[in-house]
Amino acid sequence: MNLFDTAKSCLDACDVEQKLSLTEQAAAAWLAGELKLVSDSAVTAIGEAGHPHKPVLVAPRELPKRSPFTDKGRAALIHALTHIEFNAINLAWDAVYRFRDMPEDFYGDWIRVAREEAYHFGLLRGHLRKLGHDYGDFPAHNGLWEMAIKTADDPLSRMALVPRVLEARGLDVTPAMMQGLHKAGDQPAVEILRIILRDETGHVEIGTRWFRHCCQQRKLDADATFRDLIEKYMHGSIHGPFHTEARREAGFSDNEMEYLESL
Repeated sequence: MNLFDTAKSCLDACDVEQKLSLTEQAAAAWLAGELKLVSDSAVTAIGEAGHPHKPVLVAPRELPKRSPFTDKGRAALIHALTHIEFNAINLAWDAVYRFRDMPEDFYGDWIRVAREEAYHFGLLRGHLRKLGHDYGDFPAHNGLWEMAIKTADDPLSRMALVPRVLEARGLDVTPAMMQGLHKAGDQPAVEILRIILRDETGHVEIGTRWFRHCCQQRKLDADATFRDLIEKYMHGSIHGPFHTEARREAGFSDNEMEYLESL
């Protein structure tokens, strides 16, 4: 078995249960030393990742209101988080599949991320079912994967912009969501988000570490490169407030935090 074809199988799986099962099998095979870092097949151009026919993907402005203080709004909020975790499984496997010639630890890190994202998905989907809904019952947007497409040709850009911008935004907004869910009396959801915040801080740190690895390889200043990528891809627009403690734990430098605050 080789890692890259195995990652592609996980990435392409459309059925939710199949993707979760393949992810667990692949992670176990990697830990057992059964996956080789070779492949006879070339990397294919990035397209749509495997996903079920529902949820229907729409523009963010078309999404339903997600107040935690109504039953439907709380279900819509949990559904949105569930969808983010499903996308994150695909993002992790695409990083494994697409970026060849990285150090072996890179693949181990992103396989671990895929496994943890699948775990998060399961926690949130289980809670969503307790609320009388399931994954696919609400529309969702595809912003995370759209950025993956934009950064498909460069691991440096991918590491900077997916973990360190889009996923790092989750670090910023999760505490407020936890407070809202606590006020709404949904303590099980709060505890799930506590687990996710802990793990996602680690995922963003992995992005930081490999972003800086790529910068070092290319003899680039990491802080300046991060600023340049924000200007190019985000047009210099990232909204606060920022969860400074979590971001620092995830490896953001003083210069990066000052830059983000200036935006």
